[in-house]
Amino acid sequence: MEMLMLYRDSNAKAILVIGAGELGMAVIRALIERGSAEGGALSVLLRPETDAPPNQPTAELRDMGVNIVRADLASATKDALAAIFADFLTVICCTGFVGGPGTQRKITAAVLKAGVERYVPWQFGVDYDVVGRGSGQEVFDEQSDVRDILRAQSGTHWIIISTGMFTSFLFEPSFGVVDLENGKVHALGSWDNRLTVTTPDDIGRLTAAILAHEPRIDDEVVYVAGDTFSYTQLADMVEHHLGRKVERILWNMEMLRSEVEAHPEDGMRKYHLAFARDTGVAWDKDGTFNKTQGIPVTDVSCWLIER
Repeated sequence: MEMLMLYRDSNAKAILVIGAGELGMAVIRALIERGSAEGGALSVLLRPETDAPPNQPTAELRDMGVNIVRADLASATKDALAAIFADFLTVICCTGFVGGPGTQRKITAAVLKAGVERYVPWQFGVDYDVVGRGSGQEVFDEQSDVRDILRAQSGTHWIIISTGMFTSFLFEPSFGVVDLENGKVHALGSWDNRLTVTTPDDIGRLTAAILAHEPRIDDEVVYVAGDTFSYTQLADMVEHHLGRKVERILWNMEMLRSEVEAHPEDGMRKYHLAFARDTGVAWDKDGTFNKTQGIPVTDVSCWLIER
């Protein structure tokens, strides 16, 4: 078996954020507010310049004092990523499944191989321990694999931050659950089913607060929530915002399953089925980190007003 020994430079920078999308930038800004960029202590991993999207915030990041490291998560080997990660004490993964199936497992394996002290994986979503495998959404299965990998070792501390769905995704027209323009709300599975949602900006602030918390948090699943509600309550909130009645349409389990069977390559239909649950996709706000620490967050009603 090939062995690769990696030694951390004594001048290693403290934190690497993987990705500078909506969530990555929110985490970076929150870390900077806490002084984590001082002395070049904050870096971000971006795609190579030849493959970078035109809106990549390179200049903004440099102006913020953030160091830029480049690698292609999809094509880079585990060893190549481990060599990069070995320069950092903390790695925060803020890039989802754009690298294709297996990317999150590969990143996690590289983090462990590098001997990173502390890792925050891309688990900013549902409670994968409760959802488990076979939910209808294959990427959820990979998230369960990541948890198993982390729990099976003791060399790297980890923090899983469960946030629920991004608030904006709930209102994304392509997702189809809320149609603000036409005044429609669809319930997934049942009107009593609940969802937890949190905005990326709040996730960024809460992630930075969780990392800085004393006593230190390690090897735990930490729950946060901007809002938790049933589909009935969601329809009520949308009606209040629009000032008129909305059409309420139930997508029951039979319909959702048949849609996935008829369109097996449609990711959104798989998400509909995966979120049509009465467990694992919602939790009470009272026990969340933001609630117990008195950190204000944006609920759905406020998000609708601010949008």
